[in-house]
Amino acid sequence: MTIRYGFLSTHPPTQCGLAAFNSALAAHLNPTGTSGGVVRVAASSDDPTPAPGVVHLWTATTPAGWRDSAAALNTFDIAVVQHEYGIYPGRDGGDVLPLLRRLTVPSIVVLHTVLSQPTTGQKALLEQIVAAASAVVTMTAAAHDRLLIGYAVNPAKISVIPHGASDHAGTPTRRHQRPHLLTWGLLGPGKGIEWALRALALLGDVDPAPVYTVAGRTHPKVLEQFGDAYRESLTALAASLGVTDAVRWADHYLDEDELSQLIRSADVVVLPYDSTEQVTSGVLIEAVGADVPVVATEFPHAVELLADGPGLLVPHQDPDAMAAAIRHLLAEPGLAGRLTGLAGGPTLRWPAVAARYQALAARLLADRTPVAASVPA
Repeated sequence: MTIRYGFLSTHPPTQCGLAAFNSALAAHLNPTGTSGGVVRVAASSDDPTPAPGVVHLWTATTPAGWRDSAAALNTFDIAVVQHEYGIYPGRDGGDVLPLLRRLTVPSIVVLHTVLSQPTTGQKALLEQIVAAASAVVTMTAAAHDRLLIGYAVNPAKISVIPHGASDHAGTPTRRHQRPHLLTWGLLGPGKGIEWALRALALLGDVDPAPVYTVAGRTHPKVLEQFGDAYRESLTALAASLGVTDAVRWADHYLDEDELSQLIRSADVVVLPYDSTEQVTSGVLIEAVGADVPVVATEFPHAVELLADGPGLLVPHQDPDAMAAAIRHLLAEPGLAGRLTGLAGGPTLRWPAVAARYQALAARLLADRTPVAASVPA
């Protein structure tokens, strides 16, 4: 049986991690492009260009846009809903709740954020979303445990299915003459780049000295509210630290091939995030999936994924520890090779992850299929 999936999410051409995740999951659940479709959620500032596979556009300015969006999703067998606070209209993105309640098909809600200290409204909203969904997916055990401990939810509805990782094995590896450090993703306060720059300044005695690439546009919402003040503060900091010539700014959105080549060119991926809440990081998964050693602050997903393997954890906002970890990876021959290797291997690649969503969808459809009553002979 071919399951027809409808997806609700931000989606390309919107450029964000959620859109990239939904695009990859949709592609692997619907490889032929004929048995699924996307209801794209777009901010008023997003590019409204029609995209392949998009069957309906829900913009933030559409009054009660959840009604038509629910109607579009009800034409499929299963609705896969990406949840992140703030991407849907309404307080805390609350307009997703009446949409879920209006669905007549089973729904799988994928939680990209589970806050340890939500506001009263955020907590109540997430509890109601879980109650309205047929099934809920978290991408880490940390998010799963946080949800069960901190929220009044039905544990039987919750599954853990990891964030998928791309296969970068076929991408040519381009090495730099100097050790290459890399951070990528949409830029904004909380990304922690300032701590990585301070760590870089402590590595001036490494020979040859590392070069650090910061790749990615400023987050559109940050740009809209604050302009490029954060990026400008970083370039000023780099100048004051004397590392301007060692920093490369790639301030544009990278397509899949560009990003894959950039990741494969790195000697160390640095994730200096300030957040202690982050239970899911697509950047972390992609780095580890490409067999590139990682130095990351102790946010929950990094602690869970790196504890047994492919990287080193450092305290938040500690450039000395970050520099020491980078130096350790660059200086000790063979250490990087011992650290790399995706925990779980092929089970975390996108095809295997999509297969777990398929199994969950099939179970939901089977559970709602009425069993024919036996007729006495």
